[in-house]
Amino acid sequence: MTGSAERLIWTADDAREWIAVPTASDDKYSRGVLGVITGSHDYPGAAVLGVEAAARTGVGMIRYTGPKAVAAAVLARRPEVVTQRGRVQAWLIGSGMNSGRRTFVLGGEIQQALVQGLPAVLDAGALDLVADATGPTVITPHARELAGILAPRHIGASLEAIQADAASWAARAADEFGVTVLLKGATTHVAAPGSPTVAVPDAPGWLATAGTGDVLAGILGALLATHAVRLADDHGDALPALAATASFLHARAAELASGGGPITALDVAEKVPVAVAALLND
Repeated sequence: MTGSAERLIWTADDAREWIAVPTASDDKYSRGVLGVITGSHDYPGAAVLGVEAAARTGVGMIRYTGPKAVAAAVLARRPEVVTQRGRVQAWLIGSGMNSGRRTFVLGGEIQQALVQGLPAVLDAGALDLVADATGPTVITPHARELAGILAPRHIGASLEAIQADAASWAARAADEFGVTVLLKGATTHVAAPGSPTVAVPDAPGWLATAGTGDVLAGILGALLATHAVRLADDHGDALPALAATASFLHARAAELASGGGPITALDVAEKVPVAVAALLND
């Protein structure tokens, strides 16, 4: 990392250390099993994109246990996904969901996941559940979403204020909720309680398009699953490092997909393996 003591820049050298390269002794379980509860009737594509990105980041298995109506779309794109409940090592929850339209059944399933004490990514429609998470947790808001969850606790936590000083507000949210915060933007800021804020700059402007946040959440979910053992032992340092690495890979995959031109979220997900390979071989 480079930069001042308070504001650090996440580099390729930093990110490379957090890619779990499988060995001859690994199997699908030792490589990590990611549980996914994402998508909705209104936004089924969010589940497809997150699962696609997680699969391409390098994880042994994905269990999708979100809405049944969405599962068909997930399986059509990724037939290797398992849709039966079972053991997982990390969770990805909330992408493409609306907290105000959460059904009783879905809410119960999410609560069951959150009380397991496993590493979790809370995105979009699960951000309001941050207080219920019992394991190492990363929340992934953009500025407007962070304003929404901070405003009831902090006078002045407006969209404009957060956009003007994103790093400080990410750090404040991390301390307030006791979780790692990945605040999305052209420069992404990652903050953990009591730790320096890390910046991941230089994401291409073309990345500002629908669905790319779902891709980022999938990348991060996969990284948590592949590092579940490490997170169980030392999540204080590992969690923000994995969040910053996910953002780094996301930006590099977007650069590869773009080549200087427009991209879609699925374009970014499809370039994640190339971004991982480039990082490892640099």
